[in-house]
Amino acid sequence: MPDAPKKPCCICRRWFRPDPRIGLRQRACRKPDCQIARRRKKQKKWRERHPDYFIARRILDRGKADRSPEPLRLPPPLSRLPWDIAQDELGVKATDFIGVLGTLLLRDAQSQFEAYLTDSARFSGTLPPAPAQSQFEAYLTDSARLSSTLAPAPAQSQMPAVAPSGCGESGHEDGVSPTGPPS
Repeated sequence: MPDAPKKPCCICRRWFRPDPRIGLRQRACRKPDCQIARRRKKQKKWRERHPDYFIARRILDRGKADRSPEPLRLPPPLSRLPWDIAQDELGVKATDFIGVLGTLLLRDAQSQFEAYLTDSARFSGTLPPAPAQSQFEAYLTDSARLSSTLAPAPAQSQMPAVAPSGCGESGHEDGVSPTGPPS
């Protein structure tokens, strides 16, 4: 078998001649640092392709233990729950599954909140501003414009005194109570 041509190392970028047993499949040179870095990159890619492998394996291993293992360490809102009681009632596998599921849901919910930008001009919990003008408000403003052009509004002294609603019986336009002295 002829010697394989030289190629650059994917880690240190130096040229090397691949091992004849590996041939063109070799990506990194023989230096230990490059081999360690290549192995770490490869393992990271594998873990990204199989994200649930170690979670499932840990749950299975914890379920096979002779004695009940300690509850999982979970993020703050979930860590306040009584996981040891849940382990006794449901079993280790079910409790671990619920804990991992809760952690994933919590992480997803927190990432959803991070997606929204805060508006410092408003107080939190307030409603967005109302639309500029609704149809009913447009009708009211148009009718007010029409009435102001047709007849002038009476002066305050010419208007009869009327009791506000709920301040006495209806039918007394003078604003005088029926039990009080007539004026």
